[in-house]
Amino acid sequence: MCLNGWGGKLYEELLPYLHETSPEILCLQEVVHSPASDKDWLTYRDGDHVLPQRANFFRDVCHALPDHVAVFCPAAQGVLWDRDQPIPSQWGQATFVHRSRPVIGQVQGFVHKDYSPEGYGDHPRSRVAHGVRVYDDAAGRSISVTHMHGLRDLNGKMDTPERAEQARRLLALSRQVSEAGDLRVICGDFNVEPDSETLRILNDAGFSELVTGRGFESTRNSHYTKPGKFADYMLIDREEAVRAFDVIHDPEVSDHCPLLLDL
Repeated sequence: MCLNGWGGKLYEELLPYLHETSPEILCLQEVVHSPASDKDWLTYRDGDHVLPQRANFFRDVCHALPDHVAVFCPAAQGVLWDRDQPIPSQWGQATFVHRSRPVIGQVQGFVHKDYSPEGYGDHPRSRVAHGVRVYDDAAGRSISVTHMHGLRDLNGKMDTPERAEQARRLLALSRQVSEAGDLRVICGDFNVEPDSETLRILNDAGFSELVTGRGFESTRNSHYTKPGKFADYMLIDREEAVRAFDVIHDPEVSDHCPLLLDL
């Protein structure tokens, strides 16, 4: 499963859904981790952009998936707010792998900028990617899964040199965590349109994109009211290995839809 968790805004719907579905691998973007606070909620403020944030969203998901090994990958540490009190808080993404799946390789690296320890920074902000290599005993094969949360450009989702470089870095990380013969998956909230250079770069490297390739018309739901209904993508280098793929619109557990791949 690949999902942008929206900072845990809909955690009351999301956590039971994750516990019930218990995906063997969960690639989760937009994860908040505030170890300095025991609060349930803090507030993100960026000019007119004010959002409630689940203060320890990473911890919450760990509790919902107690049988998973969890890795949090911070992109930056900035400030969230408890009323007028600033609280240091890390922001990034996380990967959860069920303990029944041996993790035989990992890679973590930045696809845009570097770790920002003294504030979230100016847009487009630092972005990290994480990949795992697991062994599938039933199929007798290794699978690598690499995901990122693509940079947000205030001007929109158009192609930029930074996005092209981001795609090349993501591809390099996928190659780094993979060995010859592995089944390879790349996914995430890329923050680009379906006709983007990002997807062309990945396609040229041998990856098939499943969201638009299988006729899905959106990866957003009723919580997202802006134009542009695509953000999240799932790619695989051997489409014949796909047993099923779906974009989940019900239940709504974020303003993004979960992408669910069965291999």
